[in-house]
Amino acid sequence: MQSIPMTAKGADMLRKELNELKSVKRPQIIQAIAEAREHGDLKENAEYHAAREQQAFCEGRIQDIEGKLSNAQIIDVTKLPNTGKVIFGTTVTLLNVDTDEETTYRIVGDDEADLKQNMISVNSPIARGLIGKELDDVVPIKTPAGMVEFEIIDVKYV
Repeated sequence: MQSIPMTAKGADMLRKELNELKSVKRPQIIQAIAEAREHGDLKENAEYHAAREQQAFCEGRIQDIEGKLSNAQIIDVTKLPNTGKVIFGTTVTLLNVDTDEETTYRIVGDDEADLKQNMISVNSPIARGLIGKELDDVVPIKTPAGMVEFEIIDVKYV
């Protein structure tokens, strides 16, 4: 099976979610199913069917997280020397060559990606275009607005 790149913070987030699902959510759902069973006929019991649906979702998410964590390749860039090269986990500041607009992104795993926090997935078009490039490189990246040239003005290993 293919390893899943993940930052240490991302792995911690998944472990916390897994713990929450197993120790809090799962017992709540079991209790809800027990209460719904007490109401009698299960065929027409909406509460029972809703609780079973929640249970299926919860168990699926638990399996998904366990699978990701078992295949996780945790990468901590703070322990690597800063060579100025863009790799997984780095924080990159880009300058749009056409508009002189600066943008900073952190390249993270799929589960950690959050554009509102400027955290982009390693599998996104921007990250794929940046991986392997170095400080001061000008990189053409295909965006929804067309080809845009970005200059890498800062690479941080934080």
